[in-house]
Amino acid sequence: MGWRPGGAFSMSIFFAVIAAVEAFAPVMIASGRSGMIVNAGSKQGITSPPGNSPYNVSKSALKTYTELLQHDLRNIAGCQVSAHLLIPGMTTTGARPHRPGAWWPDQVVGYMLPALERGDFYILCPDGEVTAEMDRKRILWAAGDIVDNRPALSRWHPDWKDAFEKAPD
Repeated sequence: MGWRPGGAFSMSIFFAVIAAVEAFAPVMIASGRSGMIVNAGSKQGITSPPGNSPYNVSKSALKTYTELLQHDLRNIAGCQVSAHLLIPGMTTTGARPHRPGAWWPDQVVGYMLPALERGDFYILCPDGEVTAEMDRKRILWAAGDIVDNRPALSRWHPDWKDAFEKAPD
Protein backbone atom coordinates (compact mmCIF):
# COMPACT_ATOMS: atom_id res chain seq x y z
CA MET A 1 0.00 0.00 0.00
CA GLY A 2 1.00 3.60 -0.44
CA TRP A 3 0.63 4.39 3.25
CA ARG A 4 3.94 3.84 4.90
CA PRO A 5 6.02 5.15 7.79
CA GLY A 6 7.12 8.73 7.30
CA GLY A 7 3.66 10.13 6.69
CA ALA A 8 3.84 12.21 9.84
CA PHE A 9 7.04 13.79 8.51
CA SER A 10 5.38 14.80 5.24
CA MET A 11 2.44 16.31 7.08
CA SER A 12 4.70 18.09 9.57
CA ILE A 13 6.36 19.88 6.66
CA PHE A 14 2.92 21.02 5.49
CA PHE A 15 2.10 22.33 8.97
CA ALA A 16 5.49 24.07 9.09
CA VAL A 17 4.51 25.99 5.94
CA ILE A 18 1.26 27.09 7.61
CA ALA A 19 3.19 28.18 10.72
CA ALA A 20 5.65 30.17 8.60
CA VAL A 21 2.86 31.90 6.68
CA GLU A 22 1.03 32.71 9.91
CA ALA A 23 4.25 34.14 11.37
CA PHE A 24 5.41 36.20 8.39
CA ALA A 25 2.39 37.11 6.25
CA PRO A 26 0.81 39.53 8.77
CA VAL A 27 4.13 41.40 9.07
CA MET A 28 4.55 41.44 5.30
CA ILE A 29 1.01 42.76 4.80
CA ALA A 30 1.34 45.39 7.53
CA SER A 31 4.56 46.71 6.00
CA GLY A 32 2.61 48.01 3.00
CA ARG A 33 5.39 46.81 0.74
CA SER A 34 5.11 44.33 -2.07
CA GLY A 35 6.15 40.79 -1.34
CA MET A 36 5.72 37.22 -2.45
CA ILE A 37 5.14 33.97 -0.66
CA VAL A 38 6.29 31.02 -2.77
CA ASN A 39 5.29 27.56 -1.58
CA ALA A 40 6.99 24.55 -3.12
CA GLY A 41 4.43 21.99 -4.17
CA SER A 42 4.79 18.94 -6.35
CA LYS A 43 3.19 17.46 -9.43
CA GLN A 44 2.44 14.47 -7.20
CA GLY A 45 0.08 16.70 -5.23
CA ILE A 46 -2.00 17.11 -8.40
CA THR A 47 -1.77 13.74 -10.17
CA SER A 48 -1.36 11.49 -7.07
CA PRO A 49 0.71 8.64 -8.47
CA PRO A 50 0.47 5.55 -6.27
CA GLY A 51 3.36 4.66 -4.00
CA ASN A 52 3.88 7.57 -1.63
CA SER A 53 0.48 8.55 -0.27
CA PRO A 54 1.66 10.70 2.67
CA TYR A 55 3.82 12.84 0.38
CA ASN A 56 1.04 13.18 -2.20
CA VAL A 57 -1.51 14.13 0.48
CA SER A 58 0.78 16.75 2.01
CA LYS A 59 1.53 18.30 -1.40
CA SER A 60 -2.15 18.23 -2.36
CA ALA A 61 -2.97 20.01 0.90
CA LEU A 62 -0.22 22.56 0.18
CA LYS A 63 -1.68 23.24 -3.29
CA THR A 64 -5.13 23.91 -1.85
CA TYR A 65 -3.74 25.95 1.04
CA THR A 66 -1.71 28.15 -1.33
CA GLU A 67 -4.68 28.67 -3.66
CA LEU A 68 -6.80 29.80 -0.70
CA LEU A 69 -3.97 31.95 0.66
CA GLN A 70 -3.68 33.80 -2.67
CA HIS A 71 -7.44 34.27 -2.76
CA ASP A 72 -7.38 35.74 0.76
CA LEU A 73 -4.40 38.01 0.02
CA ARG A 74 -5.95 39.49 -3.12
CA ASN A 75 -9.08 40.34 -1.14
CA ILE A 76 -7.28 42.36 1.53
CA ALA A 77 -7.60 46.05 0.68
CA GLY A 78 -4.23 47.55 -0.15
CA CYS A 79 -2.37 44.27 0.22
CA GLN A 80 0.66 44.02 -2.04
CA VAL A 81 1.65 40.51 -0.99
CA SER A 82 0.93 37.60 -3.29
CA ALA A 83 1.20 33.84 -2.97
CA HIS A 84 2.51 31.50 -5.66
CA LEU A 85 2.74 27.74 -6.06
CA LEU A 86 6.02 26.41 -7.40
CA ILE A 87 5.44 22.96 -8.92
CA PRO A 88 8.84 21.56 -9.80
CA GLY A 89 9.47 18.41 -11.75
CA MET A 90 12.05 15.89 -10.65
CA THR A 91 14.77 17.89 -8.89
CA THR A 92 17.99 16.82 -7.22
CA THR A 93 18.05 18.24 -3.70
CA GLY A 94 20.12 17.71 -0.58
CA ALA A 95 22.58 14.83 -0.54
CA ARG A 96 20.53 12.67 -2.87
CA PRO A 97 22.30 11.26 -5.93
CA HIS A 98 21.50 13.03 -9.18
CA ARG A 99 19.06 11.06 -11.34
CA PRO A 100 19.12 11.34 -15.13
CA GLY A 101 16.48 13.82 -16.24
CA ALA A 102 16.32 15.62 -12.91
CA TRP A 103 16.85 19.34 -12.80
CA TRP A 104 19.26 21.00 -10.43
CA PRO A 105 17.83 23.59 -8.01
CA ASP A 106 19.39 26.48 -9.96
CA GLN A 107 17.46 25.34 -13.05
CA VAL A 108 14.21 25.41 -11.07
CA VAL A 109 15.01 28.89 -9.76
CA GLY A 110 15.93 30.03 -13.29
CA TYR A 111 12.51 28.86 -14.48
CA MET A 112 10.67 30.28 -11.46
CA LEU A 113 12.00 33.86 -11.51
CA PRO A 114 10.59 34.89 -14.92
CA ALA A 115 7.27 33.25 -13.96
CA LEU A 116 7.15 35.35 -10.79
CA GLU A 117 7.98 38.47 -12.81
CA ARG A 118 4.96 37.68 -15.04
CA GLY A 119 2.80 37.25 -11.93
CA ASP A 120 2.10 33.56 -12.56
CA PHE A 121 0.42 31.78 -9.67
CA TYR A 122 1.05 28.22 -10.85
CA ILE A 123 4.70 27.74 -11.78
CA LEU A 124 4.71 24.31 -13.38
CA CYS A 125 8.33 23.41 -14.13
CA PRO A 126 9.33 20.84 -16.69
CA ASP A 127 12.38 18.68 -16.17
CA GLY A 128 14.63 16.61 -18.40
CA GLU A 129 12.28 13.62 -18.23
CA VAL A 130 8.72 14.97 -18.51
CA THR A 131 7.72 17.49 -21.16
CA ALA A 132 5.26 20.31 -20.60
CA GLU A 133 2.86 18.47 -22.90
CA MET A 134 3.05 15.31 -20.76
CA ASP A 135 2.47 17.35 -17.60
CA ARG A 136 -0.61 18.89 -19.21
CA LYS A 137 -1.91 15.49 -20.29
CA ARG A 138 -1.42 13.99 -16.81
CA ILE A 139 -3.04 16.93 -15.01
CA LEU A 140 -6.02 17.06 -17.37
CA TRP A 141 -6.45 13.29 -17.12
CA ALA A 142 -6.47 13.50 -13.31
CA ALA A 143 -9.19 16.20 -13.47
CA GLY A 144 -11.06 14.07 -15.99
CA ASP A 145 -11.32 11.27 -13.45
CA ILE A 146 -13.68 13.54 -11.54
CA VAL A 147 -15.71 15.13 -14.32
CA ASP A 148 -15.97 11.92 -16.36
CA ASN A 149 -16.60 9.75 -13.26
CA ARG A 150 -13.75 7.39 -14.04
CA PRO A 151 -12.26 5.19 -11.31
CA ALA A 152 -9.93 6.97 -8.91
CA LEU A 153 -6.41 7.22 -10.33
CA SER A 154 -7.62 5.68 -13.59
CA ARG A 155 -4.27 6.32 -15.23
CA TRP A 156 -3.00 3.31 -13.27
CA HIS A 157 -6.24 1.29 -13.44
CA PRO A 158 -5.92 -1.78 -15.70
CA ASP A 159 -9.16 -0.95 -17.53
CA TRP A 160 -8.11 2.64 -18.26
CA LYS A 161 -4.32 2.57 -18.62
CA ASP A 162 -4.47 2.08 -22.43
CA ALA A 163 -7.02 4.90 -22.80
CA PHE A 164 -4.62 7.25 -21.00
CA GLU A 165 -1.73 6.19 -23.24
CA LYS A 166 -3.86 6.85 -26.36
CA ALA A 167 -5.21 10.20 -25.12
CA PRO A 168 -3.87 13.20 -27.02
CA ASP A 169 -1.17 15.33 -25.43
